[in-house]
Amino acid sequence: MNQLFQFLLRQRTFLLFLVLEIVNLWAIFSYNTYQHTWYFNTTNQWAASILSTTQEVKKYHQLRIVNGQLAAENARLHTQILQLRSQQQPAGKIPYFASAALMNRYQAIACKVIDQTTQLSQNYLTIDKGLSDGIKPGMAVISSTGIVGKVMSSTENLSLIVSVLHTSNTVSAKLKSSGELGYMKWSGYQAEVGELMDVSKYKKVTKGDTVVTSDYNAVFPPNVPIGIVAKVGKEKDDTFHDIKVMLLTQFSTLQYVYVIKNRLAYQQAKLEQNKPKTE
Repeated sequence: MNQLFQFLLRQRTFLLFLVLEIVNLWAIFSYNTYQHTWYFNTTNQWAASILSTTQEVKKYHQLRIVNGQLAAENARLHTQILQLRSQQQPAGKIPYFASAALMNRYQAIACKVIDQTTQLSQNYLTIDKGLSDGIKPGMAVISSTGIVGKVMSSTENLSLIVSVLHTSNTVSAKLKSSGELGYMKWSGYQAEVGELMDVSKYKKVTKGDTVVTSDYNAVFPPNVPIGIVAKVGKEKDDTFHDIKVMLLTQFSTLQYVYVIKNRLAYQQAKLEQNKPKTE
């Protein structure tokens, strides 16, 4: 305490000067109209600026909650879309009506991407859900615009996804306009460009046509968008088209994905395992 008093005693001149300055400023801004108005307007501007910044910070921190809610809502909508696609009637063919079990075959689970690569020849993603959320290896993964990949492995709370941007990953695909089958493969160069393989040169392929997953896909539901035909040429052997596809999924900005749970996957796998072997 004595040291405090000694410090105040040593600084008494400066402290007195400081007090007088404060009183002087208060008198200037209190009894002079111009200074009082300037002070009032300036402090209001500062207060408004601080309040605006505070609100922006609050909104930013609330974005995570809002994005999560939107992802969950999108998962519900994706589930409904998959149900509607299962009821879709092929044009010019025998009328087909899907059973209730087949209509409810797929369920979308919203997940957040917590890590990914796009510049390698073999790319992967990590998502924030796993076995405890019903996610298992082999499940399809899509985005709000197109396909993403498939689940490779899962822990209790995380899963590793083999990206479509993987040179060993192929997807059974078809042209939406004609239904012509092929398979989509990534060449390993540009993250936004894939190749549609094994489409005969005698089949008509139009630039701008949509490429979707085929009905014979072992992983993805049918008719999920893959990309848009960007270029059509011919392979070197002059047998198939050389088709470049602009992928619809923007991997560089991917934040949320949807894992597709196939409720009939076990039944299908068990049934196909028991089919008779051909000699």
